[in-house]
Amino acid sequence: SLESSGSFHKLAGCTLFITGASRGIGKAIALKAARDGANVVIAAKTADPHPKLPGTIYTAAQEVEAAGGKALPCVVDIRDEQQIGDAVKKAVDTFGGIDILVNNASAISLTGTLDTPTKKVDLMLGINLRGTYLTSKLVLPHLLKSRGSPHILNLSPPLNLNPVWFKNHTAYTMAKYGMSMCVLGMAEEFRGQIAVNALWPRTAIQTAAMDMLGGEGVAKQCRTADIMADAAYAVLTKPKEYTGNFLIDEDVLRSEGVRNFDHYAVQPGHPLLPDFFLDETPESLVQKMEEHGATPAFKPPSQAPPTSSGPIESTFDVIRASINEDVVKSTQGLYRFDLTGQHGGVWFLDLKSGSGSAGAGEPASKADVVMTMDSADFTKMFSGRLKPTLAFMSGKLKIKGDMTLAIKLEKLMTRMNQAKL
Repeated sequence: SLESSGSFHKLAGCTLFITGASRGIGKAIALKAARDGANVVIAAKTADPHPKLPGTIYTAAQEVEAAGGKALPCVVDIRDEQQIGDAVKKAVDTFGGIDILVNNASAISLTGTLDTPTKKVDLMLGINLRGTYLTSKLVLPHLLKSRGSPHILNLSPPLNLNPVWFKNHTAYTMAKYGMSMCVLGMAEEFRGQIAVNALWPRTAIQTAAMDMLGGEGVAKQCRTADIMADAAYAVLTKPKEYTGNFLIDEDVLRSEGVRNFDHYAVQPGHPLLPDFFLDETPESLVQKMEEHGATPAFKPPSQAPPTSSGPIESTFDVIRASINEDVVKSTQGLYRFDLTGQHGGVWFLDLKSGSGSAGAGEPASKADVVMTMDSADFTKMFSGRLKPTLAFMSGKLKIKGDMTLAIKLEKLMTRMNQAKL
């Protein structure tokens, strides 16, 4: 960890305005700065405890003060220009100015064009793109007056125009890239006056958002938010001439001399889930993407009925051998699989009645969960070669219906594969 030590506190007395700082990466960056004795404006929406998400602006403020900083919690929905303006004024009145802006607030929905409601599109564009632009616009006059090394840091990805990063979630990619385009433009516009950079994680980071996206079991494939906080600290303590960079957390820390990243892992030694928008090298991209769940190409569903023999039937033989009354009793779910590709067709798994059943065709009644995927991926998933969480997060597996039952099925697959070993 790049903990600032001794009397050398690089951010002491600096004022940071951080959006979405009540939890997750925003809060981790706030606490990192607080340990230096910084002033932190916690600009976020959550004033009252949320039933599903930890933390409010007030609990984050208490943690900032306990870590050695000064905190100013402000209720801010960054879609509302008035609320941003009020918080900026309050920050300047309280601390005398603003030196650093961290645009962290973000909304995510990893859904295709036909499955993304307009309300979700507006939310992502309103928070990620417009909110980042507006907050920057309103904070900029104060950054220009800063006597330190003024910075804007957007938590957004490198601008990668490979279509693979658009096709499964065009609206989300457009909204996130909007944040990155703010970096591209403003870094040049304010060159020599203010540093403007983007920071993005190499791997998935354990946050409430990731838990909701990836479901149970995703955490151990993640790193903690501390890696982003340490990388942000390294960037924010550089001179204002360091600008216009699209940075990856791990690369930043390597350049600071960090070699061992194990302590950032939620479960050291466990394989990590790579984050979106990062191509390793062009030649290995397709292979990497397939390993981590992207569909290599769109394949229209085959209209042919399922054949009685073949990989899908063999997979169902294994499934049938694994189910019994106890499994049915503990699951209580009816699953339908809409398979596309070479062995396309409809299959079912009844873990609701009797001692369970599975096979080709429609289930006897309406399914609780409908899973749509390529037949080759289905075989890989049930043989343990493709993790359902990975497949789901990258759009390879589409799930409609009861997510809790979908997660129960993932647990069952794990048990099946352990039994085979």
